[in-house]
Amino acid sequence: MEFDKLSEQVIGCALDVHRHLGPGLLESTYEQCLAHELALNRISFKLQHPLPVHYKGITLNCGYRVDMLVDDVLVIELKSVEEIAAVHEAQLLTYMKLSQIQIGLLINFNVSLLRNGIKRFVL
Repeated sequence: MEFDKLSEQVIGCALDVHRHLGPGLLESTYEQCLAHELALNRISFKLQHPLPVHYKGITLNCGYRVDMLVDDVLVIELKSVEEIAAVHEAQLLTYMKLSQIQIGLLINFNVSLLRNGIKRFVL
C-alpha cells in the first residue's frame, strides 16, 4: 500500500479515536482504541512489536518495542503527554533506524485538536 494512502488512513483512524475519547486518557487506552479502529478498517498492524538491536554481528533483545507497526512499512509511536519533546521525536527516529523502516508517525492524543499532535517523519 502506498505510504500517503496508508498514513492518511491511519491518521483518519486516530482522528476518529480522538473525536470519541478526547484528550486526557492513558496512552494504553488510545493504543487499544486505535488498534480496534485499524482492525475495523482492515489495516494490518502489530501492537507492541519487539525491536531487537543488531550490534557487531549479533542480535540483542534489549526490550525495545514499537507501539504499532502498520503494514510492516509504518512505525507509529503514540503519546499522551502535555507536549511533544525532542526525546519523543528521537525515540521514533531511533525505532525507525533500528527497524530499517523509512516512515513514521508520532501521535500525541493529549491535545485539543489531534492534527496539532501528529508529526510525520521520513528517513
